[in-house]
Amino acid sequence: MLLNSLQFNSGGNCVLHYEESEQWLYATWSGLIGNHEAMQGALSYLDKVATHPSAFLLNNNLALQGPWFNSAEWLEHAWLPQAQRLGLRYIAHVVQADKGVDILTLTNSTQLSGSLELQLFYDLAEAKHWLHSCQHPTAIPKASYSLTGRATS
Repeated sequence: MLLNSLQFNSGGNCVLHYEESEQWLYATWSGLIGNHEAMQGALSYLDKVATHPSAFLLNNNLALQGPWFNSAEWLEHAWLPQAQRLGLRYIAHVVQADKGVDILTLTNSTQLSGSLELQLFYDLAEAKHWLHSCQHPTAIPKASYSLTGRATS
């Protein structure tokens, strides 16, 4: 179910779906997106997740182009605490295809310990597989911050 679609002046966009069959939120970012636009999209997520809470987020950056959001401090101190209060517990983050890295690969947030697990991926199918495994408590892999696409213990 489409929750929000933002089109930016730069030509980029951010689309947020609630995948009912998967019971997760799915954010897709594409094109060129500046800092202000990235913050706008991230804040829009917080507005929409309040009406469709989910512990699971698939954040897909594969279609991003050019430089990407550079405010790790804002994500860590403003966005993450709010997302956690709204129930977010697992983030499968697929990095930008043309870079192989993005802001989350460059951060080592203390906010990510404890009640929130983040796994970084190059491959969308592996990200989905990890989120599926997180939906079954006995099979929850420990989060790592490597870009292997697989959780490590």
